[in-house]
Amino acid sequence: MKQLVIQAFGDADQLRLVEAARPALAPGQIRVKMHYAGVNPIDAKTRAGLGWGAQAIKDKLPWSPGFEVMGSVLETGAEVSRYRPADRVFGLVAGGGYGEELVVEADELLPVPAGVPDEMAAGLSLAGATAWQGLTDHGALQAGERVLISAAAGGVGHLAVQLAKGLGATVVALASPNNHDFLRGLGADEVIDYRNEPQLAGLAPVDLFFDLVGGTSGVTLLSHVKPGGRVVTVPTITAEQIIAAAGALGLQATGMLRRIDNTQLEQLIQAVADGSLQVVVTHCYALAEGAAAHRQIESGHTRGKLLLRG
Repeated sequence: MKQLVIQAFGDADQLRLVEAARPALAPGQIRVKMHYAGVNPIDAKTRAGLGWGAQAIKDKLPWSPGFEVMGSVLETGAEVSRYRPADRVFGLVAGGGYGEELVVEADELLPVPAGVPDEMAAGLSLAGATAWQGLTDHGALQAGERVLISAAAGGVGHLAVQLAKGLGATVVALASPNNHDFLRGLGADEVIDYRNEPQLAGLAPVDLFFDLVGGTSGVTLLSHVKPGGRVVTVPTITAEQIIAAAGALGLQATGMLRRIDNTQLEQLIQAVADGSLQVVVTHCYALAEGAAAHRQIESGHTRGKLLLRG
């Protein structure tokens, strides 16, 4: 089977399409034909040797990225009764999603409800879990509060806008002007060009800042949080910087690592099924185009989700 792997950390050109052996199927496992794999910033950062993800796999190279997958069951191992061949499944895996096939424990993935398009299921799990856990588990967002979301048009951001609105919050979205109508269509109450200093200066303070950019941008935006307000910063590489700067301003700040919670994923996919949550996929790349997909996600100017096609 074909699989995208890296032999060493480095730029996007480290991704190579190779012929890999099909893993054996053990009891309790399923073999899945990958239809789509989500392309996320964590994939590119890990490939580049940055952050906790790279530390976890530095002694396990060659390695295949891909934590967010959707596909159909090809084969079930002994003791598997939940799935049959051709069933559609999606969810989070520990890597290896960038391949034509993968073998996982049967309880790692979840069924895709009828009526949910493959692409939407493929782009939901990692981005959706990050958005939901950031807003609720870490951010404690309540109805009636104001939340500021940076990089609001991106993979996590566009889902966070919808989820925050569903919680009854007033959503302030930061994005480039070409994404403003897109975000208003998703329910954002206020949309601001993150480069427009006069607009930012007039922004009413927020209760929660959901920081999806980090670094200097994240530090600058802390001034728009109410005294005693809350900050959740997602980029792990600059989390300490943001937390320290927030603390100096008297704000409550935390970083976060997305965890796998299939109960949450079941709720999120049901929201997609009933139409209350939309996963916007802007481009699907062929598996052989993995390097191009990584260069795009690293540009920081992606609307919605990017996928690799199996």
